Amino acid sequence: MIPVGGITCCLSAAALYLLGRSSGRDADVLKSVSRVNQLKDLAQLLDAASKVLPLVVAVSGRVGSDTPINCEYSGLRGVIVEQTAEQHFLKHNDAGSWIQDSALMLSMCKEVPWYLDDGTSRVHVVGARGATGLVLTVGSEVFEESGRSLVRGTLDYLQGLKMLGVKRIERVLPTGTPLTVVGEAVKDDIGSIRIQRPHKGPFYVSDKTIDQLIANLGKWSRLYKYASMGFTVFGIYLLAKHAVQYIMERRRHWEMRKRVLAAAAKKAGQEEGGLNGKAENRSESTNKDRMMPDLCVICLEQEYNSVFVPCGHMCCCMACSSHLTNCPLCRRRIDKVVKTFRH
Repeated sequence: MIPVGGITCCLSAAALYLLGRSSGRDADVLKSVSRVNQLKDLAQLLDAASKVLPLVVAVSGRVGSDTPINCEYSGLRGVIVEQTAEQHFLKHNDAGSWIQDSALMLSMCKEVPWYLDDGTSRVHVVGARGATGLVLTVGSEVFEESGRSLVRGTLDYLQGLKMLGVKRIERVLPTGTPLTVVGEAVKDDIGSIRIQRPHKGPFYVSDKTIDQLIANLGKWSRLYKYASMGFTVFGIYLLAKHAVQYIMERRRHWEMRKRVLAAAAKKAGQEEGGLNGKAENRSESTNKDRMMPDLCVICLEQEYNSVFVPCGHMCCCMACSSHLTNCPLCRRRIDKVVKTFRH
């Protein structure tokens, strides 16, 4: 049998180690990025670093937009708005009870061009939805009860459903939110500066400062590595336990085989001493049959004296047969055990 538990633990340990290594690498990169204290200095920094582009920087400011979105339910003004609608209902299962479930009906997202503003200048942010660390604020969460007609409700009931209502959630990145963005700084031909995902390196959009991001990444890196060590030790323990059990099982098998062969040799010697010349007249097949002991295949101590019905095999003693439900030879189910007597 394959040691699934041990292999799973070792694979989990490898995955956690890679996650910890990735977090640690991102923390080291964030320590080395250029920090821009005022956005007005970013243009000069880009001009001075034209030979070392792409330039990954960390900037901070408040979210703003020339064309913000007016949220439908919360009334907030934002630059990224996500709306989801979930249908909640009761479902009749096979056990005869009703369980609550839900299904996604609607999921849509709107985003308008936006920028960070710290009072000294503006920097546009592109592709923030795919960045790490972006958390949208729950602006509104409304549950609308089901208003289905009697006919529709009856049809749903016949199908094993009871509609409860629709839950609508609106998440938004409001204007005025302070953010820290780590990404590649690019200056176009008209002098406009934007921050975007770098070809290589981290891309963060977070409400935490750069120092908080570095501290969190370092903490998660350590946690991942400790968890990886724990899974590794436990996985090795499971694999070693399985290996020891396999070795012990093989050892028991060989010991059992030696006992059977020893019993066969002993019985063959006793029969040869009593039969004398009569053994010479028996066939070769009969001699081979006598070499095999009439011992129970379970305990290897008592002679077998029971017949399994309906398969007809006879290989166990009555004491061992009482604990069996299937024949050890053909695996067929035992309906009845008949005791035999030897003369």
